[in-house]
Amino acid sequence: MRVGIVGAGIAGLACAQGLAGRGHDVVLFDKGRGPGGRMSTRRLATPAGTAHFDHGAQYFTVRDPGFESQVTTWIADGVVAPWPAAGDEAYVGVPAMNSPVRDLATRHEVHWSTLVTGVQRRGDGWRLRVDTADVHDVDQLVIAVPAEQTAALLADAAPELAARAGAAVSEPCWTAMLAFAEPLAVHRDCWRSDGPGEGAGEDVVGWAARNNAKPGRAGPESWVVQATPEWSRRHAEDDRDDVVAVLAAALSEELTVELPARIATAGHLWRFARSAQGGPGAILDRDRRLGLCGDWLIGPRVESAWLSGANLAEQL
Repeated sequence: MRVGIVGAGIAGLACAQGLAGRGHDVVLFDKGRGPGGRMSTRRLATPAGTAHFDHGAQYFTVRDPGFESQVTTWIADGVVAPWPAAGDEAYVGVPAMNSPVRDLATRHEVHWSTLVTGVQRRGDGWRLRVDTADVHDVDQLVIAVPAEQTAALLADAAPELAARAGAAVSEPCWTAMLAFAEPLAVHRDCWRSDGPGEGAGEDVVGWAARNNAKPGRAGPESWVVQATPEWSRRHAEDDRDDVVAVLAAALSEELTVELPARIATAGHLWRFARSAQGGPGAILDRDRRLGLCGDWLIGPRVESAWLSGANLAEQL
């Protein structure tokens, strides 16, 4: 089959890997400029050199034997390493969080910076329309993007599946990227919120990490600060610079240190950061030749995305 996959994140690429290994012809489309998605890495120029920030997923864990085998291969290839600071079972991409995604993507035909604007049935297959006005005809269609984007894409072509995806609501996450002229005077490299204590005020920061301390990293002192889902939801439409200022102040308060001079800053709102919990793993409509995969069909973990894509490839 000629299989078209919308979304070249972990789920879409795991599905592509499973299908290509069985002899199918696979082509992927992704609106991003390159590999990463929610495992992206941002680079900022500073007077002290380039600062790097894994501003989406911070690390991943491994439970399933199939995913463990994949991670073992990545470790052997030097694109993944353990990160003990985040826990005994935490792993990160090397030298950036998007390295495993990039490794998978190099093995397939991927059209980056290509937004799929519409899909429609054409005979026994599908026609994809993209923002460059091109069209692509495929025998089988796979949608491997967040639930909300899946719902919008299938609203006309498969309304009942669109409704199912639309019911799986993701949580947002505001992320601040802060580079400093000197290291913060704290010994730990990551901080995780336990939630507000009794009588405490609003919990702003859910996670913070010294990105340059991760395996294979270099560059100046660089911190990623991620807000809680609740705070991010309430402030989703706030000005980016205002959000960065609030998160920087909250980081200082949580770590009880005075922050050094900032030499670069950026902010990013992940509207679909944390997927819904639970689902069948993957969905295959054999009559329509339509498959859906993604972490929203299992749970909000990198491993879930990989398992969903691999599961759909098995079904196909």
